Amino acid sequence: MMEHMKAVAKGHADYINRVSVQILETGRYGRIFTRAEGRYLWDSHARKYLDMVGAFGAATIGHNHPSVVHALREYLGAAQCHICHFGLIESPVQLAERLAELVPPPLKISLFSSSGAEAVDAAMKLARAATGRKKFVYCDGGYHGTNLGTLSVMGVDRLRKPFEPLLPDCTAIPYGDIGALEAALSGSDCAAFIVEPIQAEAGVVLPPDGYLREALQVCRRCGTLLILDEVQTGLGRTGRMFGMQWDEVVPDILLLAKGLSGGIAPIGVTLTSESLFRAAYGNPETHDLHGSTFGGNGFSAAAALASLAVIDAERLVENSDRVGNYCLQGLRRRLSGHPLVKDIRGRGLLIGVELSDGKRVPNRSPTSAQRLSPAGIYCQWLCLRMLEQGIVCQTASLHWNILKLTPPLGVQESEIDVFLSVLEGVVREDDDMGKVCRKFAKRMSASDMHTW
Repeated sequence: MMEHMKAVAKGHADYINRVSVQILETGRYGRIFTRAEGRYLWDSHARKYLDMVGAFGAATIGHNHPSVVHALREYLGAAQCHICHFGLIESPVQLAERLAELVPPPLKISLFSSSGAEAVDAAMKLARAATGRKKFVYCDGGYHGTNLGTLSVMGVDRLRKPFEPLLPDCTAIPYGDIGALEAALSGSDCAAFIVEPIQAEAGVVLPPDGYLREALQVCRRCGTLLILDEVQTGLGRTGRMFGMQWDEVVPDILLLAKGLSGGIAPIGVTLTSESLFRAAYGNPETHDLHGSTFGGNGFSAAAALASLAVIDAERLVENSDRVGNYCLQGLRRRLSGHPLVKDIRGRGLLIGVELSDGKRVPNRSPTSAQRLSPAGIYCQWLCLRMLEQGIVCQTASLHWNILKLTPPLGVQESEIDVFLSVLEGVVREDDDMGKVCRKFAKRMSASDMHTW
């Protein structure tokens, strides 16, 4: 077994990404996960872990849900046409009809793709083609994907700079600041404002109440389209089917991906109105200006249909709201007042626990040094200690001092109790940040960075 693990790690290092293997090995995070079912993962030593990451939010209905697996086996067993761009196939049509039932009017038309980043790209193309404008406004701390186009509206300099120059006329504003949005749109030359209902990778940052509603009003006055990126907040994650429902808004363009297929098949979708679609692609000269080979493929559509049925049948949106509140209350009860805990926040089962070392970490463009601040190192140590006790956790990708929780939406209160007990124990056993940072540094220096 040990030789097999070494072979897998060496293969990843040799043929995929050597640095990622080195980083995992340096902190002794490295595991080879061989099985996933529901809310649990198993490694190559048959150790069981409660998954509080949920494949970065993609495993909305849990890993390998039996209903989805059954539906896909039936789909493959029927030898259906999987990809066809010179004719029509059934499951993408069924999925588009189901999505049109879920979203409020006038949203109706689905542009399918293979990822959240592709869905963002499709939205940007649609906005330019429909409005005839070129400019985009986005938010500091916003995370919309790492494709070349989406990086142009990525609110993180560290991820943007190696690939600049990007698309011109893309302007960043502070998240949650209506005045800044009004100023950015005042020239009436902006195609779209793209924003997340909650900034997930920035550390579960919630905007002021009513922000999306006011943003929509500003966009309407300026003739600018509103794009809501719900790749992480959609499909029940925040305790509502869509994060936009907290502000009761309907955008011009809505983006979904990740959990739409149950985390099994790559999928993304850009939802818009018939009128906007017609303005962009509604004649024989323009109807084929957007598309991709795997966008709207039958297999991914079948997975999405089965996943949406599970969300309904198991009342996962309601469970997200109830259990998410239970988790937030438990975290506040157990950790509030701890000298290293700065804030506990979230909606539904999108939750952040922010740790502080007494220094203000700027929200925009975190550098490696900022991410590896004492609080960032402490949070990495916390995740490692949780892993060693059977709980999979992760920090927010842009701010390592924030523990970001996105478990499968079917997680139960009893499982949250286990998570809370382990977390509290780890936090209480090591509340000296300097001591923990020294421990982590010692562990890193003791590891062989060139094992593979």
